[in-house]
Amino acid sequence: MGSDVSSAPRLLYLVTEDWYFCSHRLPLGIAARQRGYDVTVATRVQQHAEPIRAAGLKLVPLQWSRHGHNLVRELGTLREVLRIYRQERPDIVHHVAIKPVLYGSIAARMTGTPAVVNAIAGLGYLESSSDLRARLLRAVVETGYGMLLNRPNSRLIVQNPDDLSALVKRGVVDADRVALIRGSGVDVARYRPVPEPEGTPLVVLPARLLRDKGVVEYVEAARKLRAEGVAARFALVGEPDAKHPAAISRADLDRWQAEGVVEGWGWRENMVDVFQCCNIVCLPSYREGLPKALLEAAASGRAIVTCDVPGCREVVRDGDNGLLVPPRDSASLAIALKRLLADRELRRRLARRGRERAVEEFSIDRVIADTLNVYQECLGR
Repeated sequence: MGSDVSSAPRLLYLVTEDWYFCSHRLPLGIAARQRGYDVTVATRVQQHAEPIRAAGLKLVPLQWSRHGHNLVRELGTLREVLRIYRQERPDIVHHVAIKPVLYGSIAARMTGTPAVVNAIAGLGYLESSSDLRARLLRAVVETGYGMLLNRPNSRLIVQNPDDLSALVKRGVVDADRVALIRGSGVDVARYRPVPEPEGTPLVVLPARLLRDKGVVEYVEAARKLRAEGVAARFALVGEPDAKHPAAISRADLDRWQAEGVVEGWGWRENMVDVFQCCNIVCLPSYREGLPKALLEAAASGRAIVTCDVPGCREVVRDGDNGLLVPPRDSASLAIALKRLLADRELRRRLARRGRERAVEEFSIDRVIADTLNVYQECLGR
């Protein structure tokens, strides 16, 4: 399959949601188009079709769910992905996250797509959870990966060295098929430092409201600090993901807000404003790929408290540009937050280093260049 060698190479992105493509991959798609690729995005379309089309990218709607468990429906989704691959005839595909990687890789193999790039944002829930459901799903996913990820002219992109080591050691993927690209990058021109706001300090947790993002520990730490009389506000910036097995319930969120322990801000489109109006950013996650929210916080010149786990410790070095605490430990989290809330000069010093690291190590231009190089390697150009 694939287009004629004399024409622009056809690049197809397969992602779960249009909002995710816009927040994490749109600048890459634009850069690929500028480099001469004919770019198509296949995804579930909700409210972000216009930015994708306005960027000159072709948009192909795909009806699917990230967490589907109906076998008949899932087989229908796979047939739809196959139809798209036969229709678009891409030279190279870029799959992002578990379901696109599995379904897209099957479709690429069945349609003879010449080059395949698979991107795993992190092992997340499958790696951090010990419940039976997670262990069974991890075994199924890794078996699928092992069968699909080692074909010629393919690369697997991972975001941190812990994930790379784990997948290679377990025999899921060959080491020479893996590329380490640290996250999706941050636009350091858009996310810029501004002075902290005055008044009662504000701590925000920017993430989907899942247990493995450390939301419960964050609420417990906030409750402890309020009981100690520490002057601070605590906000959850994100929505529950009802279909995720680790989702925070709406009832819990309502109860916490009624108690007055945290503010529920919901989904915010403009995260620049969120970081500018806060004093501290907190993400006590159990495991990440490389969290974009922490890159944005660092670029915005905000001190960070996060956990000493894969992904998070790639962004934050303890005492350098933030504080690291053990995961699942609300007491340690409260101590770290209290320390920063009491020491404005420490916050400023950590914030300055965070900005420096964001510019030097995590700029979006660097990530785009590294990813386009992977495309060229897979295409043999």
